[in-house]
Amino acid sequence: MIELKPISKEAAPAALDRVERYRLLNEPMEAESICLDVLQADPQNQRALTLLLLSLTDQFPTRMGAALPAAIAILPKLQDEYGRCYYDGVICERKAKSHLHRGGPDDRAAAHEAFSNAMQRYEKAESLRPARNDEAILRWNTCARILNRHPELKPRGPETGEHMLE
Repeated sequence: MIELKPISKEAAPAALDRVERYRLLNEPMEAESICLDVLQADPQNQRALTLLLLSLTDQFPTRMGAALPAAIAILPKLQDEYGRCYYDGVICERKAKSHLHRGGPDDRAAAHEAFSNAMQRYEKAESLRPARNDEAILRWNTCARILNRHPELKPRGPETGEHMLE
């Protein structure tokens, strides 16, 4: 194994600015790497945890199997309840969008379920939001619009088929 080089805690703010640039450039693995370096130097850095969570969700279309549990594991490390609820909603919403873009029959039901879960999380976050912060409402409305535009996204129906008798 190649040993990683540590960064200083003082370098964290500039490094996290770089994370935001990498995310805008659609380079989430690079953004994730920088967040991990910052968290090695400052394990409680809330901005780094949030950006790491977002960088992981940026990777859902290509590696949801690994990125989803890693993103979920960050939630308890967020210090405020609003952030935990809001970012839990973001995880669900981005999971839903990944299923939506895949487009298979199972993906349509999974997308509907994940959008519904996101909306529930955003409603909880809305009740906890700081003054003049309508982020959760904006995200809830986005999920609602997507569901309205895609009537093919429906909840899973009752199981069909017969059970085999022994």
